[in-house]
Amino acid sequence: MGAAADDDVDVDNVVATAFFFFDLLDVVVLLEVPAVSEVVVMPYSGRCWILVMDVGLLLVVVLVVTRRDDRVGGMVAYFDDVHVHHCVCDGGPGGGASGLTPAKRFTPARPRHHAPTDHHILQHDDDDDASLLINTTAHMLTESHVVTNTIFSITLATTASPPPSSAVDLPNNPLRPQYAQSTGGQYKQAKRCTAYLVDATIPPSLIPYRAQREAAILKNLGMGRGTSKTPFIEEGVNLNNFMNKAVFGTYNALKDVVGLNDEGEGGQKKGGDNYQSFVFLGANFDGDSPTAAGDAGADAALAVSLMNDICKPRERDGNTAVALAFAPQSSQDDLNAFLSSDGSNDALAMLMKALVQSGANESLAASHIPIMQFARKKKYPLLALAPNPSDLETIRKGGLQSLDGDRRETYVADAQGFIALTQEPKFKLYTDKSLLKDFQPSTTKGGDENAVRAEQGNFFAERILVHEAGATAIAKWATKRPDSLVIAIAPIADVRFMGGLNGRVPRVCQFLNGRSEVDEEAVTTILLNPSAKETLSESKFLRLEIGTAPNNWTYQTKIADYLWFSTMPKVNMLPRMMNEQ
Repeated sequence: MGAAADDDVDVDNVVATAFFFFDLLDVVVLLEVPAVSEVVVMPYSGRCWILVMDVGLLLVVVLVVTRRDDRVGGMVAYFDDVHVHHCVCDGGPGGGASGLTPAKRFTPARPRHHAPTDHHILQHDDDDDASLLINTTAHMLTESHVVTNTIFSITLATTASPPPSSAVDLPNNPLRPQYAQSTGGQYKQAKRCTAYLVDATIPPSLIPYRAQREAAILKNLGMGRGTSKTPFIEEGVNLNNFMNKAVFGTYNALKDVVGLNDEGEGGQKKGGDNYQSFVFLGANFDGDSPTAAGDAGADAALAVSLMNDICKPRERDGNTAVALAFAPQSSQDDLNAFLSSDGSNDALAMLMKALVQSGANESLAASHIPIMQFARKKKYPLLALAPNPSDLETIRKGGLQSLDGDRRETYVADAQGFIALTQEPKFKLYTDKSLLKDFQPSTTKGGDENAVRAEQGNFFAERILVHEAGATAIAKWATKRPDSLVIAIAPIADVRFMGGLNGRVPRVCQFLNGRSEVDEEAVTTILLNPSAKETLSESKFLRLEIGTAPNNWTYQTKIADYLWFSTMPKVNMLPRMMNEQ
């Protein structure tokens, strides 16, 4: 019967897939696919049907016999004979005359397995293009395997169309997972996260955070927990670590409750009079990033959204401030006046006028309006960080030494640390790979190398004074307030690779307060809608680190702690992606 059935099968017109599981030679094969599938069925004789199933690169031909069995109270389906063929493509699907190369014939050596069925033949025609629909509730029984309570549905159909000429012409496979099924030619972008942790691996990698995790991250920042600068460790319990978690996890939890540190002495968690935390939001407010979609207000809207979540744990404490890197320190009184105003359009117009008169960029000041309104609504102080434009002009022309000593003391509290920092190898790497990348020589000195070198030196002096002045203003305000939080808004160039304002804050805090507990982990840097160009990348990918050469691996620095986007970033922007969290 099996041989005759094999001769009668016309495989040239077979384009089908199957949901099928059966037992062959003591091996249970389960194809994990959805329950509804297409199978070519051809009547053979009486209650015999031939099922032809395309399973990957194999074509399975099965002879099925059904009969009524009073013992089970219904119809019984027998898998009588099985043939397996390799599908060979030669000049098109199914190549050759038949498109099949016989591989091996399997015939069960023991009693055939049966499956009691609830419903059977619903439709049956006598021609070669017959189709039938079987809805089967099966209990497959074998001598060594028992698969219970399995419900599967099989839809059987044939195709009257000729074999496809190419893979593009193949019909949509209903067995494929949802994400792999055709969309009918319509492009559908994959869903990606909008928040990414830049993990401190070597080289750094990106860890995406789902939307439901974003609020928890920002809440922790608002509670002053900062961001760990060590590589991320998956804390999930598995077979490899469950004993370790059970023993040491209990021990560590007990230490936290008792309040013991590693030396066994009474320890105190971060917080209190000598601890402050800081969050730096790097944004350019230009709308050039693909995730900003040309909207110059996207960065401000994203910043306000993040600050809303960050500040929730501290709304009742009154020790939170918003610092503005674009605002000259001479405009501090104007910012204070705006905070005490009614926030009307007239008050806002007066503030904008005062900022422009103090030397602030008008366009940049307008971009910060949502942020300043947020601070006024929450009654958070606004801190002006930038040196006065007249002082910067003096440095730009004659270097840092040309600035009056009293003015330098206003901007630089830790003069010794300010000078020593420029000699550190890590800072030299930051200077070469990041800070000086923004230097643009004037056209009038383009041909004179000595003049260009001197101009570059003055540019360097100007930028480090801007960074030191901003860090000093932040640290002075924070150290006077226990367990305070400062959220600073600064250009990406001034916070990337941890060498600008953000990198100087711990040193200045420790200078102002010898018992300060502020360290690198107390400072968190988040870049908003960064583009590849803004990270100094020469490709479409974001650059995540500086210090990739063998001689400076020790000083390798990641670009920031987090990358945050308004919309889903393109996949060609994100290098070294890890699993979602």
